[in-house]
Amino acid sequence: MNDLHELLDPMKNPVTYAVPFFLLTILIELAALKWLDHDDAATVTGYNGKDARTSMGMGAISLVFSLALKVGSFLVYIVVFEQLAPWTLPTDTWWYWVLLIAGVDLAFYASHRFVHRVNIGWAAHQAHHSSEYMNFATALRQKWNPWFEFVFWLPLPFLGFAPWTIYVAFGFNLIYQFFTHTELIGKLWRPIEFVMNTPSHHRVHHGSDPEYLDKNYAGILIIWDRMFGTFVAEKQRPTYGLTKPVNTHNMIKLQYGDYAQIVRNVRASRSFRDRLGYLFGPPGWEPSAKSR
Repeated sequence: MNDLHELLDPMKNPVTYAVPFFLLTILIELAALKWLDHDDAATVTGYNGKDARTSMGMGAISLVFSLALKVGSFLVYIVVFEQLAPWTLPTDTWWYWVLLIAGVDLAFYASHRFVHRVNIGWAAHQAHHSSEYMNFATALRQKWNPWFEFVFWLPLPFLGFAPWTIYVAFGFNLIYQFFTHTELIGKLWRPIEFVMNTPSHHRVHHGSDPEYLDKNYAGILIIWDRMFGTFVAEKQRPTYGLTKPVNTHNMIKLQYGDYAQIVRNVRASRSFRDRLGYLFGPPGWEPSAKSR
């Protein structure tokens, strides 16, 4: 249980040390938008006070849900790691951390793709995409229902990665992703754009334009999208937000509105197949005319 105590210690979480830099970066971005005269809507979306406050509020509350996920999943991962893993890997080698960061990033890609393509997952994740602004505050607009990540990380302790190190690696993954949420950085040097997730690639991911939907799921490495056919380069400035705008800053509605709609749809369904469709079909799934 010593590992669990350390896991819950905020001073052992890399995100704790990154929070002041997050806030400082938001202030720098705000200053740049003002002084560099980038507040033209044709150039960048800039900031909206209510929207930014909503994003930061959602981020603060998400820390509580993330902590609950850590505690619950850690206990399972310990059992898998100690009882089922065919080997354990040495945490004091450089290659361990390289493999782990890549493994966590691949697991993030898989989880991220799942929550975009399966309705019950999208109900949790859509809150992050609900802002029509692209800035560093939007990066903090985190979901309160991160439970699907548990399943996608499960192979890592089985492969011999110590559970506590998984959370450390994911912390660095989240820190990296924060800096991809901006319009003030254009395309970077081509080799970087080829390998790494960049602001240009992530702007595409937040776009609601048809050609940008469900693309660029990467956390750190964009190579996963290139390998699995989900990569699209930024061609024109995206239209940010959901395909059906929610038009609210109410955090409860943003986080649970889609869940409420799923419950209504399932209760009104006439067949078991339709209930499964509303849960596990793609976002926006509707039953065929024959089953109505």
